[in-house]
Amino acid sequence: MSDDLLKAHRDAIDAIDAEMLKMLNQRAEHARTIGEIKGGGVVYRPEREAQVLARIKQLNQGPLSDETAAKLFREVMSACLALERPLTIAYLGPEGTFSQAASIKHFGHAAHTQACASIDEAFRVVESGSADYVVAPVENSTEGAVGRTLDLMVTSPLHICGEVVLRIHHHLLRSQPGVAGILRVYSHAQSLSQCHEWLNKNLPSGVERISVSSNAEAARLAAREPNSAAIAGDAAAERFSLQRLAENIEDEPNNTTRFLVLGRQQTGPSGKDRTSLVISAPNRPGALHSLVEPLARNGVSMSKFESRPSRTGLWEYVFFVDIEGHASEPNVLAALDELRGVAAFVKVLGSYPQAVI
Repeated sequence: MSDDLLKAHRDAIDAIDAEMLKMLNQRAEHARTIGEIKGGGVVYRPEREAQVLARIKQLNQGPLSDETAAKLFREVMSACLALERPLTIAYLGPEGTFSQAASIKHFGHAAHTQACASIDEAFRVVESGSADYVVAPVENSTEGAVGRTLDLMVTSPLHICGEVVLRIHHHLLRSQPGVAGILRVYSHAQSLSQCHEWLNKNLPSGVERISVSSNAEAARLAAREPNSAAIAGDAAAERFSLQRLAENIEDEPNNTTRFLVLGRQQTGPSGKDRTSLVISAPNRPGALHSLVEPLARNGVSMSKFESRPSRTGLWEYVFFVDIEGHASEPNVLAALDELRGVAAFVKVLGSYPQAVI
């Protein structure tokens, strides 16, 4: 009896799989036709994808979680988009970095990811048209802002068109079993800081901590040096065949990094958007208040306000601001117009859908 019941369920799954494949190919045909109608225009529409994923989460009745359903449809959209034209996504390399993981999370596995030696290079290849988008880290929940990304956005012609939020889990990796004989630990400076207390408690004080350009580079070095270890994530461990001596060693269990997606296009409203700005104030009493007041007067909620040296003069600063809403919305538009009247410098870095998964 149990065998008959098992067979019935398996037959049902086979039938569903066949129907799913048929429907997926129908979806792909529609996507390809849309690409032909566009006639070689922009193929990736962040606002449209955000709306699709939000709708999927609303429709989902389980037992799959909303996050799992969204991930599945992200991959479906990625594969369909590739039928129009595969996208190339620049990121801080080498392979196995969290930036690559964020790129895949946002664009799916059908997109081509291009490793770059620096965040600067990742911006440059997109600005030149050699890649379509760059995914760059902008802030970490424990270590704060990534200054280089902020500095580049001030002068770059690229627009923010999306964001990715990635939970960061660090592991202690090594080519050899056990911690005995470790002389040095490689990792990115932020990762070393994020695991500072764990390293203090679990490794001898004489173990050297060496900052390198990325966690994937740390893993590469650890793979060829038997007396070295690396702090990196799952992708780097697999890429360089390293053993996990300890898992999830970050000091803050909710350690999260926010990445921005930048490209050469403006993004339309999705219904749940964020707008990022960089502004500066004239050097006079009350200048800072004058930057915030237009937002409050127009009912615009501010989620981030962070200062950064302007690099144009001693003790001069610019302010990076995130506000809720799209720049085309009437209240946001009014606030921006008022800001331009009181600020020494205003640049809208982009309006984009808030991360949904």
